[in-house]
Amino acid sequence: MKFTLSWLKDHLETTASLDDILYALTDLGHEVEGVENPADTLGAFRICRVIEAVQHPNADRLRLCRVETFPGGPGSAPEEVQVVCGAHNARTGLVGVFAPVGTHVPGTGVDLKPGNIRGIDSNGMLCSERELMLSDDHDGIIDLPEDAPLGERFIDYRGLNDPMIYVKITPNRPDGLGVRGLARDLAARGLGTLKPMDVSEIKGDFPCPVTVTIDADLKTKAAPHFTGRVIRGVKNGPSPAWLQARLRAIGLRPISALVDITNYFTVGLNRPLHVFDVAKLSGGLQIRMAAEGESLLALDDKTYALRAGQMVIADDTAPVSLAGIMGGETSGCTEVTNDVFLESAYWDPITIAATGRALKINSDARYRFERGVDPAFTLPGLHLATQMILDLCGGEASTVVTDGAAIDTARSYKFDAARTGSLVGMEIAESEQRQTLTALGFTLNGDQAIPPSWRPDVQGEADLVEEIARVASLSKLVGKPLPRTQAGVPAPILTPAQIRERSARRTLAALGYNECVTYSFIDQTSATLFGGGTDAVRVDNPISSEMSHLRPDLLPGLLRAAARNQARGFMDMQLAEVGPAFSGGEPGEQHTQAAGILVGHNAPRDPYGSRRPVDIYDAKADAEAVLAALGAPARAQINRKVPAWFHPGRAGTIALGPNALATYGELHPKIVTEMGIKGPVMAFTVYPAKVPQPKAKTTTRPALTISDLQAVERDFAFVVDKGVEALTALNAAQGADKALIAEVRLFDQFTGEKAEAQMGEGKKSIALTVRLQPTQTTLTDKDIEAVSAKIIEKVSKATGGTLRG
Repeated sequence: MKFTLSWLKDHLETTASLDDILYALTDLGHEVEGVENPADTLGAFRICRVIEAVQHPNADRLRLCRVETFPGGPGSAPEEVQVVCGAHNARTGLVGVFAPVGTHVPGTGVDLKPGNIRGIDSNGMLCSERELMLSDDHDGIIDLPEDAPLGERFIDYRGLNDPMIYVKITPNRPDGLGVRGLARDLAARGLGTLKPMDVSEIKGDFPCPVTVTIDADLKTKAAPHFTGRVIRGVKNGPSPAWLQARLRAIGLRPISALVDITNYFTVGLNRPLHVFDVAKLSGGLQIRMAAEGESLLALDDKTYALRAGQMVIADDTAPVSLAGIMGGETSGCTEVTNDVFLESAYWDPITIAATGRALKINSDARYRFERGVDPAFTLPGLHLATQMILDLCGGEASTVVTDGAAIDTARSYKFDAARTGSLVGMEIAESEQRQTLTALGFTLNGDQAIPPSWRPDVQGEADLVEEIARVASLSKLVGKPLPRTQAGVPAPILTPAQIRERSARRTLAALGYNECVTYSFIDQTSATLFGGGTDAVRVDNPISSEMSHLRPDLLPGLLRAAARNQARGFMDMQLAEVGPAFSGGEPGEQHTQAAGILVGHNAPRDPYGSRRPVDIYDAKADAEAVLAALGAPARAQINRKVPAWFHPGRAGTIALGPNALATYGELHPKIVTEMGIKGPVMAFTVYPAKVPQPKAKTTTRPALTISDLQAVERDFAFVVDKGVEALTALNAAQGADKALIAEVRLFDQFTGEKAEAQMGEGKKSIALTVRLQPTQTTLTDKDIEAVSAKIIEKVSKATGGTLRG
């Protein structure tokens, strides 16, 4: 948003300095991006008088001038300076513009220094308009009237001292896209008074010959309100100098009076308008959706192929304008235009944005309409523009034609002066708060505040507080420490689930794993391999085809990371991640996992032969370590109910009955090949939420229990079927006497042909060592024999085996 200081003062009665205005704009939320102040570049150029101009003694085309300057301004003591000038119009008595030594001349880009031209000293310069970048005229130096005030700055004399201000407007403040909206904010801050804007209805002198209709399906949203009128007998010449100067100052090229007026209203009042040459229209105007195959030659000299669903203004033959975005070249006004149709309408922001993006058109009208203009100002804006056209171009106006009606923006919110202090932390008197809202255009009715129609961003009570605090200045906030909710040491704030996630991460790091943070989105193929990939977890608008579905497990992301590392020569890896996985698309169908993979070998090469390939027992040990950190019971069952992506014979599930705590083992070779991994992969997945919560919720460890009685160890060997798992025997022996038996370990297995030759076909021997730890009295031989008998009975019953002789 660009505007000049004088433009701002058309709406704001103020004596504030430029610096005060710039500071207030930024503090109010309209960040000042830049300022072009003519005083910075042309402030040193002052009006002077040539006392005498004679021929240069050593050059035919140069003049030697004695120049009377007033460096202290009008009324100050004059100084005489000698200047060598090459202008043909340099003469005695000429009143011109002088630049002293040290001045930067913007038209040439040089800094003036004392010089010597053909043997004659020259100090300063008599300037042309091109050297001041006022025009391209350099045929001679500036020649001013004789009554021009000597010593006055040239920019003040010519009215060029009008800084251009560039402000960055946030998307939620469309009212700031008009100079009057910024003036209103400054007036509310106290930097002046907002000047009244009188809107008088312009009565029509004749019926409007152009009819307007809006398609019925567009009136409800896309094009709710359209107004217009014909002004005949206009003279479309150049616009006045003041209007051209303002448009040039903000980077707009003056075109003609009619077009310049529409640009003036767009910037000044945030009211985009458009004018049609009536002679170029065929019949009336219709607001409708474009048909497939239609096109429009726009005012930017580009032809746009229109798509069905893009809103246009059309006459009886073809589209003549892209509604709210850009007019058509075929209906545009020129110097020979006599009758003009002036349009002022309100368009739906979403419809305008969609069309503008599809056609890649950026215009001032689109920029404002897609952010939202004041719907209540549609008809008043038409009357104001009509009056300006009549004043500058003459003619007579018709009656107004309309279709639709202004949308109803009426809404109110409760005004509570005490909320400002509670939400912002600033104590502002209620009278001051009410005055602020009133100055911003709000209507106060008791404890209800009604936002103005130009503020679509105000949508609740908190927005009222924001407006009050913004105008009062948030820079007045004083930092204060937050009050403590309770005395003493604060209670823990992490939930049990968060504590478990932290414990899992720390344990994995301590085990030597590198933590990965992968995307929660994976491709459908990978998701299908791990039990997912259904429509329930499909992303409607994925970033890419590789992120189309929510991940059902953490392992696909870790495997992709391993594949990338192997492609770069890193073959030995320990990768882990703690994060969410998704079984469905609903909020409750999400769970946390702690997963890890091991690829390659367990250690680097060394001369001691300690390097070996990783195996399932590495994955099992790490999974058990994570479970121990999460507080899982030390005694658990291991079964073969593993997911399909694990090797069916080299994997297991650690469980408490039907509750699976973790799965470990070797991944299925087909999965490994599909994911692009070289070599076998060991993996584990721990489910923290499945681990039972401890019954005693305390931060202290239980007391250490140590017995001073001698422990006893006994060994047992059993002959069992070779398909019997050793874990079955271990669990059975452990349950023989839970109070006395401290530990059961497997220390030998005798299998193979020799074992079958001794014990029978399909048999094997497993040997257990059982540690008995008494706590009350020393064990006698009778006690030991009784426990041994229980162990033999339990193991035999569980495994179907017999005690080996």
